[in-house]
Amino acid sequence: MRAIYAIVESGGKQYRVTEGQTLDLELLHAPEGETVELDKVLLLEQDGAVALGKPYVAGARVLAEVVGEVKGDKLIVFKYKPKVRYRRKTGHRQHYTRVQVKTIQSP
Repeated sequence: MRAIYAIVESGGKQYRVTEGQTLDLELLHAPEGETVELDKVLLLEQDGAVALGKPYVAGARVLAEVVGEVKGDKLIVFKYKPKVRYRRKTGHRQHYTRVQVKTIQSP
């Protein structure tokens, strides 16, 4: 038996997910241990059959459990103008919600 997978949209980004996978999504403001439902399923593959949504697959959803909130790697923003002694260095760390995919439900 082949693994079922889906392509879901969350926070303006697309992710390929399988059951048991852990991934970092844009911040969802959900408490740790809560189950979140990702219902924007763009593609669903199960046993070789592919369901393609227009734009989403009707009735398909992915259930994931919130593991916690994490911070991403630091991004350095460095601005300068040559010959005028203008330099600015700032950093940024994006907040993410780490989730573990529990089930992928097909229609």
